[in-house]
Amino acid sequence: MRSGLLLAAAVPFANAIRIVQSNDDGWAEINARTLFNSLSAAGNQVVLSSPAENQSGTGSSDAEPKTVDADGCQYSSCPGGAPATGANATDPRLNYVNSYPVTSIKRGISTTGPALWNGAAPQLAVTGPNVGSNVDVQAFFSGTIGAAVYAAKDAKIPAIAFSGRSGNPTAWNSPTPIYSKVYADLALNLTNTLIKSGTPYLPADTFLNVNFGEVTDSKCNSASQFKFIPTRLTTGLLSARDTEICGSTRLPWEADVIYLRDACYVSVTVGDAADKTTADAARQKVAYDKLKPILSCL
Repeated sequence: MRSGLLLAAAVPFANAIRIVQSNDDGWAEINARTLFNSLSAAGNQVVLSSPAENQSGTGSSDAEPKTVDADGCQYSSCPGGAPATGANATDPRLNYVNSYPVTSIKRGISTTGPALWNGAAPQLAVTGPNVGSNVDVQAFFSGTIGAAVYAAKDAKIPAIAFSGRSGNPTAWNSPTPIYSKVYADLALNLTNTLIKSGTPYLPADTFLNVNFGEVTDSKCNSASQFKFIPTRLTTGLLSARDTEICGSTRLPWEADVIYLRDACYVSVTVGDAADKTTADAARQKVAYDKLKPILSCL
């Protein structure tokens, strides 16, 4: 395997697809909007369907959307008393749902996306990039991962959950932080690679849990500096062996790669959508074979 280089426009527009996007930090958070712009600029038909407010840590919760309260949506992105669901006044591809991440992506998959795609269904679900990492036990509480798991398990749509170690919740109309740009470039690179590999993009009932390492003004401040590392959700001490990669049948622990290594790394875990754990070796192999052009060894 070789180091993953930034290929922001690697996928010809002819290969562009329909993508539903969500997150748990809210529809007006800058990470989600920056990735939306990058995916759209690559020619994909993207629909964002995310919570009206920050819903971090809500896991797989799901509830009927409610009328927006008097304070309005986050960052004044919709007025108080607005309907339970709504769209940006000038761009119907940007949608809020005043409920949880799972509820939001469910609406994007079943209603909002098809309405804008002449009845067609999404071909890929993307969530995030989350503000903050989602590794190991955090996966069970993450709304970003919860939305991706719903797409993979219930809607049978291949899904990727993106999270980034750096940053703080930031409004969509603020100056774009360097970490948002880097994370959007990295997410686009991985998404493009998966699309270019052909369908089915991922094995059934799996999702990718992708975590980006820390970005600062002086270090890891360009996507080209990062390497994509195959990982697993937990240490695996009591688990079956993983697929063989880099001469080993035990993949690195994603928390180790993101928090304990002083390097520009992206952890890429193949997750089991049934229980939010690491997928078995057979499904790992299929997914990593598709991503082989960008994967690296530690």
